[in-house]
Amino acid sequence: MLKQFNIQALSKAKSHELQHKIDNKTKPLGALWQLEHIAFHIACVQNTLSPRLKKPTIIIFAGDHGITVKNVSPYPQEVTYQMVFNFLAGGAAINIFAKQHQIALKIVDAGVNYHFPEHPQLLEAKIDLETQNFLTKLAMTQEQCQQAIQQGSNIVSKIQTEDCNVIGFGEMGNTSSAAILMQLLTDIPLIECVGKGTGLDDQGLQNKYNILKKAIANQNCSTNPLKILQTFGGFEIAMMIGTYLQAAELKMLILVDGFIATTALLVASKLYPNILDYCIFTHQSQEKGHKKLLNCLKVQALCHLEMRLGEGTGTAVTYPIIQSAVNFLNDMASFENAGVSNNTASMS
Repeated sequence: MLKQFNIQALSKAKSHELQHKIDNKTKPLGALWQLEHIAFHIACVQNTLSPRLKKPTIIIFAGDHGITVKNVSPYPQEVTYQMVFNFLAGGAAINIFAKQHQIALKIVDAGVNYHFPEHPQLLEAKIDLETQNFLTKLAMTQEQCQQAIQQGSNIVSKIQTEDCNVIGFGEMGNTSSAAILMQLLTDIPLIECVGKGTGLDDQGLQNKYNILKKAIANQNCSTNPLKILQTFGGFEIAMMIGTYLQAAELKMLILVDGFIATTALLVASKLYPNILDYCIFTHQSQEKGHKKLLNCLKVQALCHLEMRLGEGTGTAVTYPIIQSAVNFLNDMASFENAGVSNNTASMS
């Protein structure tokens, strides 16, 4: 039985005081615009006028998919475990960006077709070696789906006890599952959800679309988000859903990465809509469906750098913007403190 999460809508009890604090910094009203909105949001999540970002952490979930036998990706399945070793060796893009911005990094084996040796940075949470091929079978059993969500929840709970209050999630997975989840949970046409993933050419993209269209036709598609997840999802996606839900319950600030990570959040939001209150959407991926997915959620990403790597890289490179928002709120002088005359009218 899936755990019931307690995710409450954010309180705006201090919103007047908070807005006054923002407006009375030594700047024209609204001059920092998006940073002001970010600062307001984070302060609401933490229910304080002086928010702090503590021990930022990105968790990467890796999982293999049975559907890859149908060539929906230009890379063979063994790339998943090879990239996990690359993460652990510090050689991937996310390692570079996380180190640059002093973000802790954890790698989770959610369901990789490989047995890894122990490593201090690797969290073993393997559900199975891969999901089933959803062209002909359910991707996972109900028990596996619930186990993956619970594993994600447990991982976040442990990290939160280590004094972390800001968290992001990346993946080493497959955009095919994400595209189908997006289509079935938004009713956006499948052709607008399917992208080139790890670099398919036009012929490969058409093959991917045809396979996914056939998979949807072959399955008795439910409208229940968890049943859709069980039918077409990946272990890494299911585990991310559990991490999102638990992080929101613990009132952590959630930094949302690209297409697959946002699709996992879409599923979580269908279960608990208030979860979106705790999220900052860090970037708009170049993956085809991501912009439409953000529009569907009625949210706006901080940056559009035309990235589509995954791994949590969008979250890592935009983290300094989020830091800047908190720093100006906490450290910038007010008109009163600085002895500067205040014109409360908007200035250009």
